[in-house]
Amino acid sequence: MTLELLRGTVRPYAWGSRTAIAELTGNPSPAPHPEAELWFGAHPASPSTVDGTALTELLELDAHGHLGTRITERWAGRLPFLIKVLAADEPLSLQAHPSAGLAAEGYAREEAAGIPRDAPERNYPDPTAKPELLCALSEFHALAGFRGPRRSTELLRALDCEPLRPYTELLAGQPDEDGLRALFTTFVTLPSSALEQLLPAVVDACVRHVRERGEFDLECRTALELAERYPGDAGILAALLLNRLVLQPGEAIHIAAGNLHAYLRGTAIEILAASDNVLRCGLTPKHVDVPELLRVLDFAADEMPVLKGEQHGAVRRYQTSAEEFELTVAELDGAAARAVLTACGPQILLCTEGTALLRAASGHERVLSKGEAVWSPAKDGDISVTPVEENIRTTVYRASLPSVQ
Repeated sequence: MTLELLRGTVRPYAWGSRTAIAELTGNPSPAPHPEAELWFGAHPASPSTVDGTALTELLELDAHGHLGTRITERWAGRLPFLIKVLAADEPLSLQAHPSAGLAAEGYAREEAAGIPRDAPERNYPDPTAKPELLCALSEFHALAGFRGPRRSTELLRALDCEPLRPYTELLAGQPDEDGLRALFTTFVTLPSSALEQLLPAVVDACVRHVRERGEFDLECRTALELAERYPGDAGILAALLLNRLVLQPGEAIHIAAGNLHAYLRGTAIEILAASDNVLRCGLTPKHVDVPELLRVLDFAADEMPVLKGEQHGAVRRYQTSAEEFELTVAELDGAAARAVLTACGPQILLCTEGTALLRAASGHERVLSKGEAVWSPAKDGDISVTPVEENIRTTVYRASLPSVQ
């Protein structure tokens, strides 16, 4: 088995797009229901299939053959990464993911308590961390990471909102990680009576700021958008403390353990450790567990780095500190162009533009069209990517282990 077509699984969350994934995969658009994520991988919740057989089952039957001995032993026969197409028409929840240690601890605790892994109140369905990298396919909007406390103080003061002043001065008096923790915790644990007084005043202040074309126009517009979708939600206040990002196609952000974030809208490739551990604190009808979230959050504050990848000819690599994955993209503009993806274990390749001819070092070939993905076991070795059509841009994303272990 080599370079076999991999059938992904669509996750129909309510915030998803009815057009983005349908158009990528060549299905009727708009789709009858929102399509939020298209998963390619071997996570038990939504495994992809190869010729009708779940990838999870193939790995159980022959982990060494698919993953190679080193990776099989390191990851206990599991594929450690998952790659998705993420298509958001509405904001996702305000959330963070645990570190490896907290994930293992939380998973063991919930297993011992007998909480079903698919229960809505379950925080830790997996015993592993969930670092992720999001790379924009379209203009992509996000909240990610705590803004520096002095800059957030400037934003809160610019709102000129009397009920907000005591909270602003709390941060101004302690402009560090502890001050951010104190203010964030205060915001997300406000009694309903206090929240009902504070939040409308903050929303009104955001309206004034936008009308006056203030310095923090984009941040205030985002708060107003969230307030319209989630009226009365304390997550609106928390969102004012986060970096507001607009990613252009090809730009990426790395979401490490404990990083608070909310994806707002756009289409992207997301690569992550094969885990579904999510701790939420607002902007969602799903289970919210603020005390548990506070255990995992990292309050280190600064601008969120925007990654553009390291260019090597026609190949661009996005390197992070995650040991579970690396994202590589081959971008080719003509039939004479060619890229070689150096093997570092098993690979998943996904075509998002054009049509590509894949040729493995083992000698096998496969034509890959837009919206299609292939599974390449470790034995395939390096894979060359060549456009099939002249003057048609061809783009292939590759999920793999990091090239330097």
